[in-house]
Amino acid sequence: MRLIAEASNGREALAVFRRVRPNVTLMDLQMPDMNGIDAIKAIRSEFGDARIIVLTTYSGDVRAERALKAGAQAYVLKGLVRKELLETVRAVVGGQRRVHADIAAEIANYSRDTGLTAREIDVLSLVSDGYSNRRVALQLGIHEETVKGYMKNVLAKLGASDRTHAVTLAMRRGIIQL
Repeated sequence: MRLIAEASNGREALAVFRRVRPNVTLMDLQMPDMNGIDAIKAIRSEFGDARIIVLTTYSGDVRAERALKAGAQAYVLKGLVRKELLETVRAVVGGQRRVHADIAAEIANYSRDTGLTAREIDVLSLVSDGYSNRRVALQLGIHEETVKGYMKNVLAKLGASDRTHAVTLAMRRGIIQL
């Protein structure tokens, strides 16, 4: 195995992929200009046979599911690189898919989760920034009572006891980011 190219953001990753067509791509998720999930989608839309391994510090089940749905064949945590990376690269080259056991367990635990709607995520993101219901309503152009309804749904769907707990759970799972 050898490193043949590097990129510092998603747009550059797409351009480099077009130029060098690597056997396997290691992709981070948090990158400037174009995030890793969007880069995976762009690469896979042009090169359906691209083999992409997400290498990240983010262990949330939602983030992992998004990456896999975008076309990644594997999801590896940076903290486990020494143990798993070479084995994962070989497995992906051989046509297999790999997801760390802890992340797979999280995905399985939440697989029956109804998921948050885009609007619920918008509301929760603003709440994570410290916005009150009134300020969220003004920001989104909706009524304050509607915001309360969205938050009630968010709490129920996440199994959260309050707003802070909901934000914490959503961040841990990769639903929202700060």
